[in-house]
Amino acid sequence: MNLETEKSMPRNEISTSAKRTAELEELLIDAEADDEQVQQSHPLVRRPWLLLLGLILVALNLRPALSSMAPLLSDVSKSLGLSAAQAGLLTTLPVLCLGLFAPLAPILARRFGAERVVLGILLTLAGGIILRSNFGEIGLFAGSVLGGASIGIVGVLLPGIVKRDFAKHAGTMTGVYTMALCLGAAMAAGSTVPLSEHFDNSWAMGLGFWVIPALVAAVFWLPQVGKQHGSHNVAYRVRGLLRDPLAWQVTLYMGLQSSLAYIVFGWLPSILIGRGLTPTQAGLVLSGSVIVQLASSLAAPWLATRGKDQRLAIVVVMALTLGGLFGCLYAPIEGLWGWAILLGLGQGGTFSLALTLIVLRSRDSHVAANLSSMSQGFGYTLASMGPFAVGIVHDWTGGWNAVGWIFGIVGTGAIIAGLGAGRALYVQVESEKI
Repeated sequence: MNLETEKSMPRNEISTSAKRTAELEELLIDAEADDEQVQQSHPLVRRPWLLLLGLILVALNLRPALSSMAPLLSDVSKSLGLSAAQAGLLTTLPVLCLGLFAPLAPILARRFGAERVVLGILLTLAGGIILRSNFGEIGLFAGSVLGGASIGIVGVLLPGIVKRDFAKHAGTMTGVYTMALCLGAAMAAGSTVPLSEHFDNSWAMGLGFWVIPALVAAVFWLPQVGKQHGSHNVAYRVRGLLRDPLAWQVTLYMGLQSSLAYIVFGWLPSILIGRGLTPTQAGLVLSGSVIVQLASSLAAPWLATRGKDQRLAIVVVMALTLGGLFGCLYAPIEGLWGWAILLGLGQGGTFSLALTLIVLRSRDSHVAANLSSMSQGFGYTLASMGPFAVGIVHDWTGGWNAVGWIFGIVGTGAIIAGLGAGRALYVQVESEKI
């Protein structure tokens, strides 16, 4: 695809659906042309089911290392003598690494190829899981860093592979990818405690079990490693993104909604245990809430793109999220499952809308790739502060009630950023071949 240096549209409201449709069709034609070139020269791509299976298995592994820790956090803390602040750091480190290591993804992909990097990082993720569950306190923190870094790199690469190799069905495939993420998180949240109980109440075995799906995914991804995408090795430079206010609004929305998500992954079971639930019950509530995200993660983007912009959708899903969070924290425990379902509906929508905004606010695929790297790099770094703040506040107060202030502040910030990011505008940048 031969692209000359082009400037994005002036920042004006995109007033008609016809205009948006024409622009999207132009991008789709370019993507399909690239897809046809790849299919003509690489037989493996003619078997998209193999790539689809590999993508699903890889995506399933991008959350268990994060959500498996929460139901066992109290057991791990007691076993190793961790303070609440140290436990907060344990939940923060993987999320921080998502942001810090995300910028490495495009560099590694240009050097080694995206498929090889994904395979190598899956093995690194498996190593981090083993390290976290077998080598005491040092291994626990070092493995968490390695796991978070691995997930951060793969998480940046997979959407680009989806858009490249499934150009005609990119929307559907993004939904499948998001659902696989949610399913992996739900499986780990709900089954880690029963697994540890099965292995003589060993939290190390419960956490270590998740090395198995990582290795299985690596085996099924192996056939993709031989592919070389010559036309896709051409690099493009995108200038001006860090100076663009809209790009920062998208980044802030990604980061703040992610902060609430990782507070839930890291601390919701502990909060519920503090309210009287057993670890198994708390893990099941988290798992059930994440499973509900499967529905809203597909529905929210579809509904949001029916209107002229996404501002109303962002306000609705954030309101559902905050309502569910406050309900889980303060409402009578008898209605807990209702609040957990409300929380799942909200968070599934907030996450999928964050991904959708990256595409809608970008003029072409190169801008989208760079905006994705920026929003995940800076966004996840910001998101890591949420779980850490919860640990600090809990340590200071000795309870969970004050955590509601964190929910309110982060949620309000996400709504404000989302009202800016949800406008029907394009980021103002330049994209050129290098």
